[in-house]
Amino acid sequence: MRDITGVNTTTLSSKGQVVLPRLVRSQLHLAPGTRFVCVIQGDSIVLTPEHPHRFSREYITDPLTGLRVTKAAPDSEPVTTGMVKALLEDYP
Repeated sequence: MRDITGVNTTTLSSKGQVVLPRLVRSQLHLAPGTRFVCVIQGDSIVLTPEHPHRFSREYITDPLTGLRVTKAAPDSEPVTTGMVKALLEDYP
């Protein structure tokens, strides 16, 4: 298990949803759509990804830019400008 420095808190929504803090998601390499096994241990809830780190990264050279990039999974959706802007909002 990785050591996550600091306290990470979240709130249960009225729909029963919980958002994992960005630091937790990035350190565990969790992507949207990750499924979790949910186990109750005493007064705690333990969420474990069903297939942690199931994808290995493969790098290719983008034919348009010549840059080395991570190869997308066959079933992944294309990255849009809006997605990039939303991700950058998390950084100072």
